[in-house]
Amino acid sequence: MKLKPYVIILMSIALCAVTYAQDCVSCHKKVTPSIVSDWKLSKHSQNDVDCSICHGEEHKDPYDVAKVQIPTPDTCADCHEERVEQFKKGKHAPAWAVLKAMPTTHWQPMELMEGMKGCGGCHKIGLKTEEEIKELKENGAGFGVASCDACHTRHVFSVQEARQPQACQTCHMGFDHPQWEMYSSSKHGVRYLLKQNKILPESVAAPTCQTCHMQEGNHEVRTAWGFLAVRLPMPDDEQWAADRVTLLQALGVLDPDGNPTARLDVVKAADVARLTQEAWQKERDKMIKTCNQCHSVNFAKAELEKGDQIIKQADHVMAKAIRIVVALYKDGVLAKPESYAYPFPDLLAFQDAPTPIEQKLHVMFLKHRMRTFQGTFHANPDYAWWYGWSEMLMDLAEIKEKAEELRLKHGKK
Repeated sequence: MKLKPYVIILMSIALCAVTYAQDCVSCHKKVTPSIVSDWKLSKHSQNDVDCSICHGEEHKDPYDVAKVQIPTPDTCADCHEERVEQFKKGKHAPAWAVLKAMPTTHWQPMELMEGMKGCGGCHKIGLKTEEEIKELKENGAGFGVASCDACHTRHVFSVQEARQPQACQTCHMGFDHPQWEMYSSSKHGVRYLLKQNKILPESVAAPTCQTCHMQEGNHEVRTAWGFLAVRLPMPDDEQWAADRVTLLQALGVLDPDGNPTARLDVVKAADVARLTQEAWQKERDKMIKTCNQCHSVNFAKAELEKGDQIIKQADHVMAKAIRIVVALYKDGVLAKPESYAYPFPDLLAFQDAPTPIEQKLHVMFLKHRMRTFQGTFHANPDYAWWYGWSEMLMDLAEIKEKAEELRLKHGKK
């Protein structure tokens, strides 16, 4: 049988691809053997997705390593378009932009930020522009730009791995991201860990992080309240509305007169907060539907509304503390840091706080307020109370005491 010309061409291309993959494997078995063994375990290997699909074909020997193509989310989108599009709409996508937008990021050691040994180690999951990728490469930090491999670690890229709650643990634990500790010691987390250890049967109901935050595999990973639990529109409750204005002023998205600032435009562009009632309600309804797999709708709504009320209470205590520091600026007891745009504490410039009372305010917001509402929503009473609410009350007492001491020191009662 005589083969048609285009069939011969396709067979030749396939043969070249196989030969290229074999060349990669034979060399990297010696240089990076674990990369090869991981790739062989992957579905990529099983489906003939070889090295060249992700890394290009220009790198052929030890002397042209600079020609290796480092994958980005767009590389993954060639095969996983729907998931990448979901990811780009979600909260993880702006993580790098948020890191770079923080006022104090650019004053920190490069190794911790762009070098990804500190904040950048988790925020690297965010999308980067071509210019940023080029700059990272020039500065010696040209890896960690793929985003997807933050959860589907290379070179296995296992879906099963990414579905485990431990996949979230590296980033979602610690100072202001302790969701892993909250989840793993909640009844949800304990049941799942017992299920993983085969103590509970495989069929038992035990939600993971992904069950609640990635329904049906949706990679947007959104929540109604968002990371900082500050949203628009303002609530009908007058006191809560006033407290939220104070928080938004301390976050720099409203000026001291309550007018929007350029920072609000950045928040809108990054889509990191729910800025309409419809956007908030959409995510709340999605969560209720998820909870309803194990609980009644009435129970789910009641539990989530408790979280809303905790945010309201935490905002009131937080606003009191902020107003104390604002009054110290106004009365000349504290000198406003030059980097602050307004005579208002800038809660996003937490590493620029020059005095103990300002540092205490930042810890109160970024650590204890976060633990209060996150512990509540993650069904962890220990975090909500001992590491959250009670700490906020102690913070407020200490801030009041320090303010009085400063006023006495400056002769301003």
